[in-house]
Parts: sequence; structure tokens; C-alpha cells
Amino acid sequence: MWNVSELRSLLGIVSPDLLAACTGDATGLDVVLSGFFSSTRVFPHHAPQREQVMRAEKALERLGVRHLAKRPVAEMSSGEAKRTLIARALVHDPRTLLFDEPGNALDITGQVGLRETMRELAQSGLGIVLVTHHVPEIIPEIERVVMLRKGRVMADGAKDKVLTSEKLSELFAVPVKLFRDDGYFHLHA
Repeated sequence: MWNVSELRSLLGIVSPDLLAACTGDATGLDVVLSGFFSSTRVFPHHAPQREQVMRAEKALERLGVRHLAKRPVAEMSSGEAKRTLIARALVHDPRTLLFDEPGNALDITGQVGLRETMRELAQSGLGIVLVTHHVPEIIPEIERVVMLRKGRVMADGAKDKVLTSEKLSELFAVPVKLFRDDGYFHLHA
């Protein structure tokens, strides 16, 4: 059993499910502040303290989106909303961030920006756990890969040993050719 407050200090979660649960009038600052209340926005019964507001503004600034503090989520691009969610996950200064299918709904520019952000966070000392079906999302800083197939561990180990054409072909049940460019892995089916 985990104490939720203790868990928040260890793990920040970035998931498209969180964004989908936000109401359209919630602002960027509301979304980030909601991380203190384990909600998807600041509700009338929440009373953010001044220190929490300052920490939320600092998290938005760290992600380069402080200008989104007063903008409703409904008026944000997918990339802006994703950065707001990352700021929400950072508001507790966790040791690790869990990214769940982070590139979904992002255009190419947003995907590149997301990878750069994940790299910056990893290089700052944060642990990164990435759940994805998209091999190109795996940033060079990720060292270990666990492949799951039908709910079971199919492979687990060092990225260079696990990410192979053979294992990926077995995982996706189609012939796959894997190549590496500038630290990233890419697929040809």
C-alpha cells in the first residue's frame, strides 16, 4: 500500500486520459494546480495556497508555457496542452515521470518537441518511464526496454539488446526492419 502524498513526490504522470477529463474552460494554471488535488482542474472546494500557485507557475515556466496560464485548455494546441500536462506532473518535483502514449494526437512538430522535452527532463536527472507503441518515441536516454505482448513480458533488458528487428517483428506480428539514426530507433514494415 502506498501513501498517495509519498507517491506524488516520487512519480508524476502524463497521460492523455488526464487531458480528456479536463473541462474546456479549465486554464493552463488550473490544470497544473490540479496536480496538488489529484483532480483534472481546480474545483470550487479546492483552495490553492500561494506556494502552490508559485510552484505551478514555476512548472509552466520550466516547460516554456507560462503564457498558457490563463488560456483555456479548449483553446490550446495539442502540443501546448501536452506541455501543460507535463507541468502538472512536475508540480510535485517528482523523481520520475511516467509518460503514457505521449505522442498521441501530436503532429510531427509536436512529436519532435515532446521528444526534446523528454530528453531535457531525463538529462536534468529525472527518471523517465515511457509507455508507447511507437519506437521512434524512445529517447536515447532510455536505457532499458520491456516489451509486452498479450499482457506478458516478451523481452526485458538493455535497449540495444531488446530493440532488434527480430524481436519487434515478433512483437508486432509483421516483418519489421529496424534502423538507428542519431540515437533514435526507426522502423520500416
